[in-house]
Amino acid sequence: MDELIRVQELKKHFKTAAGTLHAVDGVSFSIQKGQTLGVVGESGCGKSTLGRVILGLLEASGGQVLYGGSDITHAKGEERFRLRREMQMIFQDPFSSLDPRMSVSEIIAEPLIIYKQCAGRGELDHRVAEIMDTVGLASRLANSYPHELDGGRRQRIGIGRALALRPRFIVCDEPVSALDVSIQAQILNLMQDLQQAQELTYLFITHDLSVVKHVSDHILVMYLGCMVEKCPAKELFHHQYHPYTKGLISAIPIPNIHRRQEPVLMKGELSSPIDPQPGCRFANRCPYAREVCSTTTPQLAQVRENHLVACHFVKEINGL
Repeated sequence: MDELIRVQELKKHFKTAAGTLHAVDGVSFSIQKGQTLGVVGESGCGKSTLGRVILGLLEASGGQVLYGGSDITHAKGEERFRLRREMQMIFQDPFSSLDPRMSVSEIIAEPLIIYKQCAGRGELDHRVAEIMDTVGLASRLANSYPHELDGGRRQRIGIGRALALRPRFIVCDEPVSALDVSIQAQILNLMQDLQQAQELTYLFITHDLSVVKHVSDHILVMYLGCMVEKCPAKELFHHQYHPYTKGLISAIPIPNIHRRQEPVLMKGELSSPIDPQPGCRFANRCPYAREVCSTTTPQLAQVRENHLVACHFVKEINGL
């Protein structure tokens, strides 16, 4: 299977009055064509920033983004314009990401007009109708406005807009978190059907582990801008090795009254992402932390096939 995206030691830092905020710090991974990498972690861990840096919506502070083998980290002008056609984004809030002054058909048609994909009005209307049908929007909604529709339909507009230029790679930034559970399932199934039909590659960002389990081939766990664990999706729900991942998994409710699961409590204060000191950023909340955890940053190491963990005592904690 061909590799489409490779990220190497990617960093994004922001200057603030209090110091330099390390939103993304040394993240590395690759995504194969047609697959989905799920990115999970608490709010504020750098998931959305990671997606925006990959797409060039934010300038990287360090590292590389390779697309199809080419370095696009600092792409500008015509090169970035061309990449926009092949790399799209579905945003978290469908209402705020849609222009309230534009109708459904106008929103979907906009990228087609910008990239001059249609020879005339007739072809444009046909293409818009085709996209609306693909994402499950009735043709009668073509002249409706976002505020007249529910959240599920608004998110379908966002998906339709992202698909309009037939991209190869889509960053899905919590695309179902603002929707009701019943609508979430519809949108997730739609996205998977589209992925299979069009061989799309997804970076799927979410804080909901139940969702990421349903859609991902591999999962990357982030904590305060750093990778702490990465492995195949099925593997993560049977074998978690990092203490933070164990806490996340233990928080998933089990619909079985005969099975009791004790949650792994994460006590202590969050480390500051502003000018962080060397050491594990989870150390303040980790029940297994020792002195070395506060002084030396753990490196990602392979504990099983395709299973990477950043923890000084991963073998001792898990009896490996």
